[in-house]
Amino acid sequence: MNKIVILGAGYAGLTAAMSLAARTRKKQDVQITLVNPQARFTERLRLHQIASGQQLADLQLPELLAGTGITFVEGWVTAVDTKARTVRIDDELTLGYDTLVYALGSVADTDAVPGVDSHAHTLVNSAGALALAGTLERLAEGATVVVAGSGLTGVEAAAEIAEQHPRLDVLLLGRTGPGSMMGPKARAYLLGALQRMGVRVRAGAEIAKVLPGGVDLADGEHIAADAVLWTTGTRMSPLAAAAGLAVDGIGRIVTDSRLRSVSHPDVYAVGDAAAIQQSYGVIHGTCQSGMPTGSYASLAIADELRGRQTKPFRFGYLHQPVSLGRHDAVIQFTRPDDTPGRFMLTGRSAVFYKESVSSAPWQVFGRVKRYGAGMTAVWRKGGRRTEIIGS
Repeated sequence: MNKIVILGAGYAGLTAAMSLAARTRKKQDVQITLVNPQARFTERLRLHQIASGQQLADLQLPELLAGTGITFVEGWVTAVDTKARTVRIDDELTLGYDTLVYALGSVADTDAVPGVDSHAHTLVNSAGALALAGTLERLAEGATVVVAGSGLTGVEAAAEIAEQHPRLDVLLLGRTGPGSMMGPKARAYLLGALQRMGVRVRAGAEIAKVLPGGVDLADGEHIAADAVLWTTGTRMSPLAAAAGLAVDGIGRIVTDSRLRSVSHPDVYAVGDAAAIQQSYGVIHGTCQSGMPTGSYASLAIADELRGRQTKPFRFGYLHQPVSLGRHDAVIQFTRPDDTPGRFMLTGRSAVFYKESVSSAPWQVFGRVKRYGAGMTAVWRKGGRRTEIIGS
């Protein structure tokens, strides 16, 4: 029996599990186990909506996995033993594996700046988002909410909070200006939308400490705040390094061209947890890149079981989709290396596009379950875009 254990049921891990189950459905000697801390699927693309007080669909992993042959184990991974090829769950259950897919992803880095862990909210999971929603609901009119980090997560969160809670004063703080990775037109549209929503933006701000009543900047200035949301910086689980897997400077598993650990070929790494080198550099973690890595890993493992070797992994970015509340958005289409391209979408067309992207993953999983088709990442049009297609 070939025992395949997948750690983490985020976008990358769940893609790997569903696609691998479809590819090996007719093989009786394959056992797939998926491990995740909770039974509910975390829509990380929509956590800013939960944080602003909105309710999302209750997407349950056991319901999705029913009939696929995948065994679901709910629990926290506490250790990986690469020599014994075992995984410990909640320090109680031990799972053996022949092939391991490591998809534990990343969490907010709450250690880099003093006070973040104690006095700031994060958007790592539904529990954190719900905690922020409760805080925002209790704040009085005119209270200040500081959103730390001007990346896409910070921008989406600031816009969502401002739209759902117009009585609050939302301040977006970041070292760089919002939309710095976009082209000039898309960036201008984004800034204009934030201004229309009443979000104050301050670039060039480096937070040195988070306090119960605000933040201290590196230049000594204190900014009073009634709530702080931390969206900047991520860190990896220490499990990979502790297991002896080769990792990079921030704890991601270093992979070869087929997404196997360079130190342990029986371990595949996907999503945020993997340091995957492409011609333009190392892929940065997003749903956009995570699902293709999970899909590719399933294909590589299925081919290996059949005695074949898969072609090296190739990936190119397609877009930078940013929601600006429920009624506006901006989509910057990109080159494969994620630099801004010529085209963009704004307004209602962009909202429709963004909502389609945000809801697509769960629908894709459902189609794989229903029709039994695998998913394959394909680089189309000379490397201009990446798709996930049935195969």
